[in-house]
Amino acid sequence: VDVDGQLINYDVQGEGEPLLLIPYTSADHACWAFQLPAYTEHFNCIAIDLPGSGESDKPPGPYSTDGHADQVAAFLGAIGIEDAHVAGISFGAAVGMHLAARHPDRVRSLSLHSGWHASDDYLKIVVEQWRVLATTLPTVADVVIQGIFPWCFTPEMYAERPEFVETLVSFVRGRPAQPVDAFLAQTDAVLAHDAGAALGTIDTPTLITFGARDVVCSTRFAEPLKGGIPASELVVFEHLSHAGLHEDP
Repeated sequence: VDVDGQLINYDVQGEGEPLLLIPYTSADHACWAFQLPAYTEHFNCIAIDLPGSGESDKPPGPYSTDGHADQVAAFLGAIGIEDAHVAGISFGAAVGMHLAARHPDRVRSLSLHSGWHASDDYLKIVVEQWRVLATTLPTVADVVIQGIFPWCFTPEMYAERPEFVETLVSFVRGRPAQPVDAFLAQTDAVLAHDAGAALGTIDTPTLITFGARDVVCSTRFAEPLKGGIPASELVVFEHLSHAGLHEDP
């Protein structure tokens, strides 16, 4: 669909109330594939490729999480959805919190998985490492597999489920390739993300989840999010890291 002169790709499955699914850094809508069998039993699932990823247009950067939120709000209008339940994972959660703050009439409920309110020094150092790898490895898929995945899964998954790791590797390599400049533009948005001042304006019912073994977006971000969003609930999964949606769908 055309949104203010940019083409945004999306996938729709299921019936029921609309549920907008926003992906993580570098990923397209298919990152929600493991959740769709359950979600589509209850919702009309609308999974989006953010600008810069998947089959959506990839304009020059830098990008921003609040700018993406405005684009997502316009996207919902373009496809005729007045408001939706919204779920975001990691980068998608960062976009989702700005969406709820800036466009409250568009958000029925909010789910923030492995998110963070504002990038701190630790997170910035990790992401800067990914950006260096993007300039040296052959493809962004290689960056995801070799540089990002180990930060997102537990060591036990690698040790005990090597076949599943290979499945995820094949999955990443099978998705539309993200150009390096688009990856760098997206990670610009990660580095600059700061929704701290906006959290208190979010009045929609919000679920916040973390993996207890996540170090990138660890539970150090739990209290700022839970304390900042008035109508929020916090759930911590003790056995999971950053990408729980894949490790234990």
